[in-house]
Amino acid sequence: MITVQRGAISRISQWIPTDRKVMVVTDSGVPFKYAQAVLGCCPQGYCHVFEQGEDNKTLDTVRRILEDLLENGFTRSDAVIAVGGGVVGDVAGFAASCYMRGIDFYNVPTTLLSQVDSSIGGKTGVDFGGVKNVIGAFYMPKEVIIDPDCLSTLDPRLLHEGLAEAIKMAATSDASLFSFIEEAGPLEPRLDRIITGALAIKQAVVEADPKESGLRRVLNFGHTVGHAIEAASGGSGNPLFHGECVAAGMLYMCSDAVRARLEPLLRRYSLPVSDPFDVDSLLAYVGHDKKKQGSTITAVYVNEIGSFEFRNMNMEQMRQCIIKHKSAQL
Repeated sequence: MITVQRGAISRISQWIPTDRKVMVVTDSGVPFKYAQAVLGCCPQGYCHVFEQGEDNKTLDTVRRILEDLLENGFTRSDAVIAVGGGVVGDVAGFAASCYMRGIDFYNVPTTLLSQVDSSIGGKTGVDFGGVKNVIGAFYMPKEVIIDPDCLSTLDPRLLHEGLAEAIKMAATSDASLFSFIEEAGPLEPRLDRIITGALAIKQAVVEADPKESGLRRVLNFGHTVGHAIEAASGGSGNPLFHGECVAAGMLYMCSDAVRARLEPLLRRYSLPVSDPFDVDSLLAYVGHDKKKQGSTITAVYVNEIGSFEFRNMNMEQMRQCIIKHKSAQL
């Protein structure tokens, strides 16, 4: 179940049973007042804080959470609550899925990226061997509690990277939501509508395809090349955020007509519309994509706003696609 309600973070016991041991997991980049608000609803609450950043999305971080659960006597009837962004949700959810073969997991996302995307769908896990999200499990949260008021402390760059994921979902599945995001004016008053609209798309897709065997691949629009940009960016000394990489990645997989609407919208929110990496560098990372099957990879292509198609591409076809977009950037 998903709840979107302002002020909800201070009232999570309305939706989550808190009369048991609860481990609140957060990271050092999340304002601690959000973890405190959740702990205030948990008489037997504990808190585990790890260092922020994708570099800490590791098995070692999961190990430390598991040690904390064990040392504090958590049982199968107890729970883990993630309070933070996508990294927190992925790591905490994976730890909950492993501990005693699975204890209750709840997600309280505090970034726009996690609110519209990563907090639902049940994907948990860590990076390993330089490959993003290659170790993990599908483990659905019992509840997702979304409080848009948490976005008031979010850096504008982080807010905009989250918006990229909402734009992604609207581009593939909801032309009216895309038009709503395109409207001029302040973003903040429109956030509730954007969040609920994006969630409706993702929830419908996840319910139809919980383990990404078909339709759920639509959520990967922008990710095939976007993940390659993200991997290349990580070693560049000037790393891009995940949503920023998705923004740039979408432009590789759309028609000229879609690009004509997508590019100015991305620019409005200071999201990248190009990347500095050469064809071979990107192609090398695409070749490691976990969605690759044999010699082909299924990419999501948007020919018209509000619709999509799957394209099975071999590596040479992917190369030509990247070359074509790179040429258009010149």
